[in-house]
Amino acid sequence: MYRLLIVDDEQIITDGLFEIFSNLDLELDIYKAYSGQEALQWLQRTRFDIVLSDISMPGMDGLALMEVIRQSWPRCKVVFLTGFNDFEYVYQAIQHPGVKYLLKSEGYPKVIDAVKESIKEVEDELRILDLLQQSRTQSDMIETLAQSNYFRNFLYDAPGDETVGEDFRRLNIRLNPDAPVIVALGSLTHSGGKSSRAYRQERALAVKMLSDTFLAGQAASVGFIDRYDDLVWLVQPSSSRTHEETVRFLEGMFELILQSCLDSLQMTVAVALTGEPAKWDRIPSVYEKLREQQHYRAGDGTRMIQRVDLFAADLFPDLRERTPRDKAEALTVHLESGRKEEFLELFDELAEPIRTGRAGAAYLTELYYTIALLLLSHVNRWELREKIGADGLMQAELYPTWTERFMHLRGAAAAIFSARQHGEQNRAAAAIDRICVYIEEHISEDLSLVRLAEVIHFNPSYLSRLFKLERGINLSEYIEETRLAAAKEMLRKTELKIAEVGAKVGYEAAHSFTRFFKKWTGLTPQDYREGVRT
Repeated sequence: MYRLLIVDDEQIITDGLFEIFSNLDLELDIYKAYSGQEALQWLQRTRFDIVLSDISMPGMDGLALMEVIRQSWPRCKVVFLTGFNDFEYVYQAIQHPGVKYLLKSEGYPKVIDAVKESIKEVEDELRILDLLQQSRTQSDMIETLAQSNYFRNFLYDAPGDETVGEDFRRLNIRLNPDAPVIVALGSLTHSGGKSSRAYRQERALAVKMLSDTFLAGQAASVGFIDRYDDLVWLVQPSSSRTHEETVRFLEGMFELILQSCLDSLQMTVAVALTGEPAKWDRIPSVYEKLREQQHYRAGDGTRMIQRVDLFAADLFPDLRERTPRDKAEALTVHLESGRKEEFLELFDELAEPIRTGRAGAAYLTELYYTIALLLLSHVNRWELREKIGADGLMQAELYPTWTERFMHLRGAAAAIFSARQHGEQNRAAAAIDRICVYIEEHISEDLSLVRLAEVIHFNPSYLSRLFKLERGINLSEYIEETRLAAAKEMLRKTELKIAEVGAKVGYEAAHSFTRFFKKWTGLTPQDYREGVRT
């Protein structure tokens, strides 16, 4: 879903355009502002794809606003709508790519067409074929692989400060080793379920190249594939952005990247990123924290973007206490990444010698306790003992045959995956319940998708999708139903004026409240009040 911001200092025009676009069958999340300064506040909070704005406004005019848009959201399309027919304004506006200019006298159909055309332009820019035309040369690919190999090792054993700068120069890494970085982790889900390692890495590389196109020129960044075939980004702000502005920019860009991955690669991605920059020697611990946050996500987590608080307690675990890797490293990868099918298939392959009788007791004992230990480690780490019943994992003697022992391990693994999925569903329900309570308690306030997303620290697009999955209706419909119920209650039980009732359910203009109420009930608020009191 794309975001449209309507800006005009004449309230009747802004409200009229808002209502027209709200009633159109377009995939748009629509916002409005009554001045350039108010629009600036929205642009500082979230990404917008299209801005429909007057040019001549007091304070900050449309051209000044456009310069802010160019700095903050360079892919945003601008449509200027004005009655100020001045050549100088027109001339300045049309010098910028992605900018359209319309006179208010041209009517609503022209405005609608201009916005639809802008939507088409945004969609075209997201298509993978257009993006990959800017792909790497062979030497760039070799450089990318070298950098990825370096940073994969970096995640587990950060080198000393005295060597990082020299490493960066040798590998042509365009990051400042003396400045902290924002870290982001993208967890990739491939369509079709089970897939080969080579296929996953190939697709992850495609996502990396796509993201490079979005981020190029906007921030210094390096993206690479970790040992779980997920993506990690290290980002430093450009000279024109603070760290906070860079994080906000990244959230907006990742929304576009995630949508493009879905449309062009049929892949879903969830992103967790740090809300504050981290020092280089903390990168391994920060990475571990991001992986933990991805595990504790709400719902399926796909296309979710979440900030992670680096100042939370217990942020920096001891990363060297790891499960054995000699025979079960691939199992650990699948378990940590939530790949149930791949885990169970590999488990069955490892246990195959039991059926054929080709393995001795020593091998089976080692294999059993290796797998049991990694399962137990996972159970303890995520506090699943009560749900899994893991007490017998390290007691192979409880089961008389090797077949029964490995069946016990397999059942425990399946239970871990089920508990993880159940936990994600519970956290999704809890998050949506919190949103519903917030709506009821703040019914007269700003209930925009952006504001509600800020309440639970989700990105707006993910919140909208998650709410629909949990409640079966769109978030906007739920808000309107809640406002309607509250309005009916006040009309029945209070003597408040119609305008006062409207203000208490979020409608500052009485005519907007009347239009909303009649749309849902077929009656005006006054007719409804008189009807229920007769």
